[in-house]
This record gives sequence, C-alpha cells and structure tokens, in this order.
Amino acid sequence: MLETNILDQVRSVFQHLEARYTFHITYNPKQEQAQELIGFLNDVASCSGQLSCQLTETGEPELEFTLLKENKETGIKFRAIPGGHEFTSLLLAVLNADGKGKNLPDEAISRRIKALKGPIHLQTYVSLTCTNCPDIVQALNIMALLNPQITHDTIDGAIFQEEADTLKIQAVPSVYANGKQFHVGRGSLGELLQKLEETFGSLPQEDAEPVQREFDTLVLGGGPAGASAAIYSARKGLRVGIIAEKIGGQVKETVGIENLISIPQTTGSQLAGALRNHIGHYPVEIFENRKIEKAELQGKEKKIFTAGGETFTAPSVIIATGASWRKLNVEGEAEYIGRGVAFCPHCDGPFYQGKHVAVIGGGNSGIEAAIDLAGICKKVTVFEFADTLKADQVLQEKARSLPNVEIFTSSQTIKVDGNGEKVTSIRVMNRLTGEERDYPLDGIFVQIGLAANSAPFRNVLDVTPIGEIKIDAFCRTALPGVYAAGDVSNVPYKQIVIAMGEGAKAALSAFDDRIRGTDQLIKSV
Repeated sequence: MLETNILDQVRSVFQHLEARYTFHITYNPKQEQAQELIGFLNDVASCSGQLSCQLTETGEPELEFTLLKENKETGIKFRAIPGGHEFTSLLLAVLNADGKGKNLPDEAISRRIKALKGPIHLQTYVSLTCTNCPDIVQALNIMALLNPQITHDTIDGAIFQEEADTLKIQAVPSVYANGKQFHVGRGSLGELLQKLEETFGSLPQEDAEPVQREFDTLVLGGGPAGASAAIYSARKGLRVGIIAEKIGGQVKETVGIENLISIPQTTGSQLAGALRNHIGHYPVEIFENRKIEKAELQGKEKKIFTAGGETFTAPSVIIATGASWRKLNVEGEAEYIGRGVAFCPHCDGPFYQGKHVAVIGGGNSGIEAAIDLAGICKKVTVFEFADTLKADQVLQEKARSLPNVEIFTSSQTIKVDGNGEKVTSIRVMNRLTGEERDYPLDGIFVQIGLAANSAPFRNVLDVTPIGEIKIDAFCRTALPGVYAAGDVSNVPYKQIVIAMGEGAKAALSAFDDRIRGTDQLIKSV
C-alpha cells in the first residue's frame, strides 16, 4: 500500500526504537476496509523489528487498532486508517511512547498533565484532509501516554459516518470527553490542557516547588513577530526566552502563503516549521503550550505568570502575542459552533458538499473561502459589513465570475438561527435600508478578521478601542522596557512580512535602550 520512498522514510524515523510495539487490530472480516487497514499497518510494522501486528476478529461492526507497548495498553486507539494528515499522528504516537519526538512537552507541562483527575475518555472525530486535526490528535495522544487515567480514540468520521451523523458533527476536529462535546476546531496542547484542568480538576502537587525563570529578554508569542524578535535578541548575546502557546502562532493555521517576499509559495505549517528551525540555531529557550495569566510590567524587573504556577522575569519584555479569529458575537453563534457555524473552510467545507453556505466577511480570507467553497457547495452567499469588498481585486473578479457565488455588501449579521441541532438560517440587516431578512442555509463560515491577543496587558498598557497595544515608531510602549510587535500592536497592515520586520525592530530598540542605560520612551502613545 505505502510507496517505497515513504517506507524508507518510516524506517529512518523508527531506526532507534527501544521498546517493542504492537498494533492490536480488531476487525470484522466483512468490514469493507478491514483488509486495507491490515495491509496499511503491516507495511508500517515492516519498517522496524520493534513493530508487529496482532489480529483479533470480531462479529461486531468494528475497525480499530490500539497501540501496545511491551504488550501493555498505552491508552491510544485509532478507529481509522491513519493516512493523509494523520499519518504523522501515527508515527508520533509510536515515537512519543518511546520517549522521543520534538513535540513532547517539557517537565512543567508534563507535570500538569500527570496531575489531571481521571478517568477521562477522549474521542476525537477527524477528517484525513483536515490540517488542524493532527495538532489535536497528537496533543491528546501525548496526554494518554503521560497519564494512565486518560485514554484517547481517534475516529475517522468518513468511516464511521453514521456515528458522526448521530452526534450531529459538522466540524472537525470534534472532541468528546466522557461522552460530552468538549472542544471543536483548532487548538493547542496548552489550550486543551487548561480546558481539561477546568473541567476535571487536578490532583494537588504538594511536592512541586514554585518555578521561577530569569532572562535578559522575554518574548511573548511565537509567531513571525515573536520569532524575529527572539532571533535578533539572541544575536546580541542576550539570554532569551520565548513564552508561547505554539511556535508559528496564527500563521500555522494558514493554508497558503504567496506574498512572503523571496518565497513565491509556502504553507503556514511549513513556515511555522521554518521559524522553529531558525530559532533553534540560537540558544533561545522555548516555553511552549503556555497561557499568560498575569503580567506585572512596572518597575525594572518585569514578571510574567503562566498557568501552572511558573513565573518568568526579565528587564525587557517584547509582546508579540498576535491575534485570534474574531467572532460575530451575535445571538445563536456560540450555540451552533461546530453545528453549522465554522471558521475553517478547508477543514469543515467537505461537510457542506452540495449545500448552501454563507461566508461572513469580504476581505481576502472571506473571498478566498467563498472561492474554495464554491467548488463543493451548491451555493455560497457572501455578506460584507462595509459598502465595498476589501479583498484584492484579483480575488473579487474570480469570485464574481463563479455562477454559484452571490455577494451582498452593506450587510450586518444580527442572528444565527437553528433547530436545536444545527443551523437553519441567518438573519441579516441591510445597513442602507434597515431591512432585516432571514436566509435559509446549512452552514456559516465566519471570516471577519482578527482580534489582538492583548487581554493580559490591557490594565497596564495603552491600547486602542479595539484592543491593539499602542506603540511608537520604535515599537516602544508607554512603559519603560516593554515593547510590542506585530498583530497585537497598532501597526497598520497585518501581514507576515510586516510582523517579521516589527519583531526585529522591537528587539533592536530593546537592545539599544539596554546598552544606553536609558529608556528612550515616549510619554504617551
């Protein structure tokens, strides 16, 4: 089944396995894809003498396999043939069980995972074409490996379509915890860990001592601005620490990038990997999967507090926490997220094949989404709040040329309606006439831009009415030793190349202020 070049790569990945691993396959011989799964796993197992397959026939309509380590359960199960984007998840499940893999969390995060109260049975419904699903699958597999009270099943919604339909799943990844919907859509290990702590609680860690880490410069955020700031700071010989939910930030969720100068085409995932690789060329300490809970930025020593009890200190802080997808914040939106309200057309678009969907937003992301969805949906209706579209002209022309795309400007979404199980319509007001109208449809893709991730700093820094941190031309804020760069700041034009430049500028400004021994700061920004 697997091509020779892929098998060669898998052999290289598994060449240093230490323990013995078994794919325990449970299948019904009458199941249509049973032999495909067996052949697939036999191919993978052939790549290492430490891997083998064990078969168990059943009369039940099952198709699954569990990962055993030295004949003991690891807590990881796949009800899927993990090809496509989930092939990496399978390889990492084995590597992580062997204590290997760059995605393994550090000691502080591992300690929090091990402290989670169980039992917790997690199920993640995925699509093999989904680019966000592997992040969720790999994070929850790690939790199952570290905490014996946690189990995790990865389920291909295409194979178990009836099951997905019964649960009314319309977006992936969809995570269930002990039978109840727990999480929908993109997410990181840190985000999932915090939600599990809030839902199930943690055992007391009486022997755990407070963790305090000291640096010359702290960079908050791991996107293009944060990576650039860290690299430029490290090149000055400073001890640099990055605190981030994930390296790559929002970029990691971008499918196609075609305007990063000198690189005609790349993907968000590839760029995130390149950022991590470049940071790795310098002695920068990365603290990933962290959520900043509080910041004390006055005085000479700044303090950053993260979930889990860690404290980070430094005389200079560069805030590069980026931005997150903005929501409509209208009646019905929150209720139907994952049940008709979606944010990723690439991941969730296939659920709406042959159906009518709306795209909210007429910027580049909205019009790109409309063009993509037009290829699989019966009809796509675009609603833009402004009087004109904001997307590039070439995108507008492409969208208007498609027979199944209609576009309305001066349109304000005021309500999402449903039948209790899924979205059935959207209510839109014409801003010119005040007329309200209900549009029957099957799904809504929200593409209305980004909101600055500045919440932990708003009580101590000057921000704009929309939450962007105010900076001067040198990325300095109104507080000595505190700088901001990229999408979290009020710098115009939220572009990757601009964020990279702003991150470098912030680092150079911080270093310049450091060597001068003075704070060249504006009094108000």
